[in-house]
Amino acid sequence: MLNGLLYLDTSTYFWLKKLQHNPLISKLNLIFSHSGDGHLYALIAACVWAFQPLLADEFFKVGILAFVIELPAFLFLKSAVKRDRPFVKLDNCTKSLEPSDKFSMPSGHTAAAFLMAGLLANFYLEYSFWMYCWAALVGNSRVATGVHYPSDVIAGACLGGSALFLSLSILSL
Repeated sequence: MLNGLLYLDTSTYFWLKKLQHNPLISKLNLIFSHSGDGHLYALIAACVWAFQPLLADEFFKVGILAFVIELPAFLFLKSAVKRDRPFVKLDNCTKSLEPSDKFSMPSGHTAAAFLMAGLLANFYLEYSFWMYCWAALVGNSRVATGVHYPSDVIAGACLGGSALFLSLSILSL
């Protein structure tokens, strides 16, 4: 069964990687990948503070606690799993961008994107569809740029969502 999952993971990786041959899609993947670098999160926080000051305190409490949970879990998993990135492990694979660290499991960009999408969905339900689409595109871009396998992205999405859920649970006590 594990071999089947590894085959599915690798074949899905190669399928998504083929999309990089289209220059427009390649550029969009780089844009979505960089949108998950963290700068957008600061801008979102500033907008919430400026335009929704009544929600800002609760938004910041939940968000900061969620990131305080997510980041150490992410670092622990990276160092425990130590999965080589696809461009290192697979023949004829290249990367379109320079990853911030050596290992691939889980995707930190995807974890943070899904955490932020969930945080915004919790406070602004009407935008949840678009936020989750953006988070999925961040995850997809990490595969298409050659720095993650699909399972890394799935693990990252689960990590980000779990950290947010735990934060919301703790703060609702």
